[in-house]
Amino acid sequence: MESPRGSQASLIALLVTQTLVSFTANAAKMLVLALALAPGVLAPGAVEEWLAVLPVVLAAPFLLFSPLFAWFADRFSSRTMLSVSILLLLSLLGALALALHERSVVLTVLVFLLLAVHSAFVSPNKRTMLREVARPERYNSAVMLLEMATVAAVVGGAYSAVWAFELALGGGDGGWAAAEKVALALPVVVAVALVAFLPARRPPARPDGPPPPKLLTRQMSHLVELLGNSRLRMSALGILFYYLLGSALVLVLVDAGRYWVALNPGTVSVAGLAVTLLLFASVGALAGNLVAGLVSHERTEIGLVPFGAAGMALAAWWASRNALDATAFRPALALLGFSSGLYLTPLHVYFSHRVSRERRTRMVGALNLSRGLGGVGAGGVYYAMAALLRWPLSTQLEALAAAAVVVALVTVWLAPEHLVLLLFRGLGKVLYRLRIQGVENLPAGGALIVSNHISYIDALILQVVFPRKLWFLAVHGRQRRGLPLWFYRITGVIPLSAARASEGFRLATRKMKEGELVCVFPEGQVSCTGALMEIRRGFELLAKRAEVPVVPVFIDSLWGALFTYSNQKLIFKHTEQFPRSVLVQVGPPLPYQTVNAVLARQALLDLGEVAYQQRLELRRNLGYECLRSLARHPWKIVLVDRTAERREVSAGTLLAAAATYAVVLRREVPERRVGIVLPPGAGGTIANLAVVLAGKTPVNLNFTASAAAIQSSLRLGEVKTVISAEAVRAKLPQFPWPALTRDLRADLQRCGKPAVLGRLLLVWLLPSRLLARLWRVSRHGGHAEAGLLFTSGSAGEPKGVPLSHRNILGNCGQISATGILSRRETLLACLPIFHSFGFTVTLWYALLRGVRTVTLPTPLDAKRTVEAIEEEKITVYVGTPTFIRPVLKRAEPNQLRSLRFMVSGAEKLPVDLFEFALQKFGLRLLQGYGLTETTPVTNVNLPEPPNLPKGVKAQEGHRLGSVGRLLAGMTARIVHPETGAVLPPNETGIVCLRGANVFGGYLKDPVRNAEALRDGWFITGDLGRFDDDGFLFIEGRLSRFSKVGGEMVPHLTIEQKIVELFGLEAAEVQKVVVLGVPDAAKGESLVLLTTEAITVAELREKLTAAGLPNLWIPKVVRHIDRIPVLGSGKCDLKGCRALAGEPAAA
Repeated sequence: MESPRGSQASLIALLVTQTLVSFTANAAKMLVLALALAPGVLAPGAVEEWLAVLPVVLAAPFLLFSPLFAWFADRFSSRTMLSVSILLLLSLLGALALALHERSVVLTVLVFLLLAVHSAFVSPNKRTMLREVARPERYNSAVMLLEMATVAAVVGGAYSAVWAFELALGGGDGGWAAAEKVALALPVVVAVALVAFLPARRPPARPDGPPPPKLLTRQMSHLVELLGNSRLRMSALGILFYYLLGSALVLVLVDAGRYWVALNPGTVSVAGLAVTLLLFASVGALAGNLVAGLVSHERTEIGLVPFGAAGMALAAWWASRNALDATAFRPALALLGFSSGLYLTPLHVYFSHRVSRERRTRMVGALNLSRGLGGVGAGGVYYAMAALLRWPLSTQLEALAAAAVVVALVTVWLAPEHLVLLLFRGLGKVLYRLRIQGVENLPAGGALIVSNHISYIDALILQVVFPRKLWFLAVHGRQRRGLPLWFYRITGVIPLSAARASEGFRLATRKMKEGELVCVFPEGQVSCTGALMEIRRGFELLAKRAEVPVVPVFIDSLWGALFTYSNQKLIFKHTEQFPRSVLVQVGPPLPYQTVNAVLARQALLDLGEVAYQQRLELRRNLGYECLRSLARHPWKIVLVDRTAERREVSAGTLLAAAATYAVVLRREVPERRVGIVLPPGAGGTIANLAVVLAGKTPVNLNFTASAAAIQSSLRLGEVKTVISAEAVRAKLPQFPWPALTRDLRADLQRCGKPAVLGRLLLVWLLPSRLLARLWRVSRHGGHAEAGLLFTSGSAGEPKGVPLSHRNILGNCGQISATGILSRRETLLACLPIFHSFGFTVTLWYALLRGVRTVTLPTPLDAKRTVEAIEEEKITVYVGTPTFIRPVLKRAEPNQLRSLRFMVSGAEKLPVDLFEFALQKFGLRLLQGYGLTETTPVTNVNLPEPPNLPKGVKAQEGHRLGSVGRLLAGMTARIVHPETGAVLPPNETGIVCLRGANVFGGYLKDPVRNAEALRDGWFITGDLGRFDDDGFLFIEGRLSRFSKVGGEMVPHLTIEQKIVELFGLEAAEVQKVVVLGVPDAAKGESLVLLTTEAITVAELREKLTAAGLPNLWIPKVVRHIDRIPVLGSGKCDLKGCRALAGEPAAA
């Protein structure tokens, strides 16, 4: 395959060569015309006869040979056709020089006719050349360049020939001698064309074969076929009208110029005046082609055609109001040329895109035939107006203007949707920054488009951004009855109703078989949660009936804008970005023979992840984004620290303190990673923000881990400096503090209040971009490391998880898209910062989104937690079931009345805890899911949409037992634990995730990276399943399953059943843990660790009565004093294995 650079070089070489050939051919023809109009060359009556037959002479080759020349262009490469055209042109130039030397009128007219044949020969090769060399995404731009080059060649050639001819005449030569001199100079231009031609590549050979039989005698049948094709008719008629009107206008102007020169002898020649007027029209045409090409950069913009026709009408009327030598006559011609560029370029692009390969020869020939008919018709129109009716110039121009008005109106009548779409595209570019990627995946013919549906303007967005027209299948309910048919036609809607559904399906099928694109929203209704809902199966039948591929399309970044139900508001809401950037991602087509709802859903999820990865905000720097957010409202209280005495901290103060400390870190800490041992609060927030602003990586260490684990983390992360506080060091005497331990309070006091106040003043006075430059905060972060966390080590040794700026910003954006944590909320932050949820959500998300945050140093103090919720009017509380249960036990209903919901993660949410919260407090616990490696949130249940629009069926935001749907920009697969095969919905396997929030790999651990990261997918090690609506159910970690006698036995299921049978639901701490230990006979056997007085016999009796299989019943019970728990609230499985007598997993 040729490289893009090589393809571009070939295109440029062919365009330059084609332009020079056209330049020379038009110069030769204009030279003959100038000679004919020169005084003394022809008899007085012969000039009128020459002008009368001129259109016929120029159009005759198109009428006679168009099919043959179109076949040549289709059969032979553009390089070969150009080679032949250059040789023919050289021969004709030699013949022209000979005719002029012999002063032979007959031979000169014959050469002129052959030059017209040469133009007809070259014409079809222009479009074939672009199809052959130009890349598909550059085709419209290539057409613009071709049209501009053609105009420049026509004008340049004509003007150069007339200028050189008149220069020779001024030197004393006669008309024949002057023309001969110019003709002898023209081969020099052809020689330049040959040099420009050399870089053009040699295209692959095309299949041999003779021309179709009776090719020349079936021209009219081909023209009838062209006009009978609904997809090509409008462009063919439009091009015919252009050549009819344009040729007639040229004849009218030449005739008027001839009379004007006769009345003003000695001023300028007729040819000189004609070329001068043509120059103004051509400059306008160049500008018109440029504008048409820019507007139609990625699509066929037929909506420009009525504007072009109306512009030509206005220009002709304007010219009719002025004399030929009036100053206003020239800008009128420029407007005429500009409008013709707007008119013609889209028609040629439209025709090229819609003619099929097998019909190209016939259709291109028929199109050139219609062009010839337009030229002949122009001669008839001119003769009728000038000779028969003897209209003056003004009346002739008014008649042509009236014809252009009619064409503009007919164009709007035939294709009103194109004009409407053009207007909508203009409006869309004001309200949105629309982009489309993957257009190359669209098939050339018909296809069924399936898209996600998150707003009431999805159809409009797709119609505006797609390069081809879309037809939409839409339910024609009661609220839409009575709309006229033209409304559906203009908007591209195929209405469906229960009574006439078959008609709509038949029409959609016919459209796709005719090569059109039909779009459906397989979710069936607008999503009120922003998540992808169940994919209905109706599209499968539609694709199979039409036998066309299914093309998945995903609209990204539109959720949260107007006309979406984010924040339960459709229109009246605050939008963070204006104009809003929206990306439409087009995926590879799915074969209709095998496509189904499962594959379509997976394709849409994958496209959503690809589109999310393209968001520009993911390239930014975490510190820069926090600076922007805090500096936007420096007076706002963003943090309430309840560590000791209640202390409010404003955004400006927080930013000023962090910026001051960042200077100290940048100056005194050479290492890239800086350890932090601080609880949630002002100190922990300032320390983390300062480290990031200094361009370093914060490493929040788990101070609840063992000294050995902490030392391992320090060694692995190459952390030499740790930021802490004196009070924290006093409470953690066993912590292996490094020698370079800094005291945050002491460092800030050493900086002095003036330094902080000075930066606070800057925060109030300067824009954030200037602050970032002043404080040396980079705007770009991307894949650079922004944080280092260590996994909880619940099942083994902690692993280092580096998180990039892209990971953290991506996850914060995903959480923001759910609307679950808006700026109006007050968030309780008590999870430790070394916990991934505490690090990303209660620290960085709160800073980035300006959420008011109340901090507590520990989640274990239920009393202080309840007091904080009541006194600070907390609306959102985030924790684990281990932390949530004591809070709910201690609190009274009126103390938690400010809470809208609680989010539970890290552990499976017990059903009894959910029901207890709902019954006692009317409070819904929303379970989420995430891992340190996913920064961490991937799924979350959402509150039910409270205000559903009329006609929209009830939608679920949450489902009990699940962890919710995937966040925006996430995609997932469930694979078989042993074979790795992708499993369908409702089957359990290993959860694999991909998204912008997924980390890039464990720190210095290539072995684990090879196991956990495969082809861009993160293998979580958790077992789960998706239901048909996209809710994920986590069954447990693979490590929490035992293979007993060849059967997979889930530990969590057995634990839950024991808790239920022995009445342990109300316990605030975990009482039982089931583990698997090696067994020589069965591979593994089950052991129960418990703090309760449970015997083996009692356990067997109750579990057997509950219906559990014998393999699921633990054979050993070990009594312990306390179930080991990590600082994050999770069960310490490593410690439990040690108590069970099994070696800890690595």
